[in-house]
Amino acid sequence: MAEENSNVPKPTTPPPATTPKPAATAAADREQRIPVYEEYDKAKWTLPPPKIVAIALGIVAVVVAIVVFLQRPVPTSSGSIDDVQAVETSGGGLLVAINVTLHNVGQKTFYVHLIHASVKTDKGEWSDDAASAVDYDRYYSAYAALKQNAIPAIKQEDKIPVGGEQKGRIMVSFPTTKQDFDARKSLTVTVDAYDQRPLVLTK
Repeated sequence: MAEENSNVPKPTTPPPATTPKPAATAAADREQRIPVYEEYDKAKWTLPPPKIVAIALGIVAVVVAIVVFLQRPVPTSSGSIDDVQAVETSGGGLLVAINVTLHNVGQKTFYVHLIHASVKTDKGEWSDDAASAVDYDRYYSAYAALKQNAIPAIKQEDKIPVGGEQKGRIMVSFPTTKQDFDARKSLTVTVDAYDQRPLVLTK
């Protein structure tokens, strides 16, 4: 038997043929491979679509607007400054009588607590609490000019029923001259109530 020739190359097994993937499968593989820059785009992969976010924000804005509208302060009173009389005193100050009208437009009785007035002029701004009604006659005796258009005083503890109206006078003093007072920028009367918002009148 002839000796085999060791130099003859042995046959090798050919590699298995690779079957090409269908086009649809290849496209799906590409879609599953997320680009590196998109892996770090948290908003894109964690937030809902912009249209849904916009709708949600719109609903929240409407709800907030409704709540603000329902919680807005409702006026409980109104009024006006009807007449002002001022005289200079012997001490150099100014005594001022102010007639006002108060309207109760709230849902409960308006109880007067404190009343004060302030004036703003080119020379400065001053304020004073209303004088006691028991002193009015004494002021009228000393300064007859204050009697012009005089009406009863508005007093602490006065009450204005729902839908009611009250006219009255307050007296205050300011450390200024009548000339400066007559050229004033503003005169404000504030009526504090016990359980309601203050009523602020400006002229």
